[in-house]
Amino acid sequence: MFRFANPWFLFALISGPGLLFLFYRYRPGKAKLKFSDLSPLASVPKGLRVRSADLPIWLIAAALSIFALALARPQYGEKREEVSGEGVDIIVALDTSWSMRGRDFEPKNRLEVAKQVVKEFIMKRPYDRIGLVVFSAIAFTHSPLTTDHQILLNFADRVSFCRKEHDGTAIGNAIAVAADRIRNSKAKSKAIILVTDGENNRGIDPLQAAEIAKTFKVKVYPIGIYNPSGFMQPIDDLIFGTRYVPSMPQVDETMMNQIAQTTGGKYFRAVDPQALEKVFADINQMEKSKVEVKRYYRYSERFFPWVIAGLSLILLGLVLSDTYLRRIP
Repeated sequence: MFRFANPWFLFALISGPGLLFLFYRYRPGKAKLKFSDLSPLASVPKGLRVRSADLPIWLIAAALSIFALALARPQYGEKREEVSGEGVDIIVALDTSWSMRGRDFEPKNRLEVAKQVVKEFIMKRPYDRIGLVVFSAIAFTHSPLTTDHQILLNFADRVSFCRKEHDGTAIGNAIAVAADRIRNSKAKSKAIILVTDGENNRGIDPLQAAEIAKTFKVKVYPIGIYNPSGFMQPIDDLIFGTRYVPSMPQVDETMMNQIAQTTGGKYFRAVDPQALEKVFADINQMEKSKVEVKRYYRYSERFFPWVIAGLSLILLGLVLSDTYLRRIP
């Protein structure tokens, strides 16, 4: 953001044109030398020095106007927003297991599509606190609840697949970690968006984790991100390298629906990138609530370059008037 701290000094911008007006209106008389006859030289074109004779006064006039800009104190600022009152707290739990490498959405894999939609969802909710939990065989907080969505977007960009030794899908652990992060929230609405493509095969029972979330009045919205008609599964081969083979998804939709019903949420199945975007748009509408926003601005001064420019023009004008454009007598 840009502003002038002392905008009334902008009226002084007319000092430059005013100086030029006074100079040409009340121009001082020039010293003269008398020659016998100069009429034969009247048709000789004027040289650069003659045509530039008034350049120093123009430079000084420009410097005066630039100094007026400097006195007005131009400033660039950064805006900060603080959400207060009743708002929405949301934790996105994102599956990073190796099964998310499936290319249901050619040419992108499931994780790439999920990350893109998560980022779009974050940008569409500028006044909510949003956090990010990533999980595979283990679950951990990638970003706590925050209203600084630029940092959150950077965190989402850095999400990648888990290490091979941590491969697995601990849905129950993901819900428990997310619920723990959001349980002390004073927001009117609290939600967990669970984005996964598999069935639970690690950690605690997801239904027990759902009961924990229900105790803290947190709704869970499971989203199954997969193509029910099948996908190309990457297989690492020591001889042929990574190759893709047809595979059918393994998603426990019964469990997903039970989690949603237990917590008062809703289960969605995303069969393509457009459907997944609609899922987040639906959640965006259901969880929306009024908030109050306090804005803070931090400005930094930018007058110094203008001062340097003005001084440089004055110095240049003085040097030219005493050297290249010097008049004799």
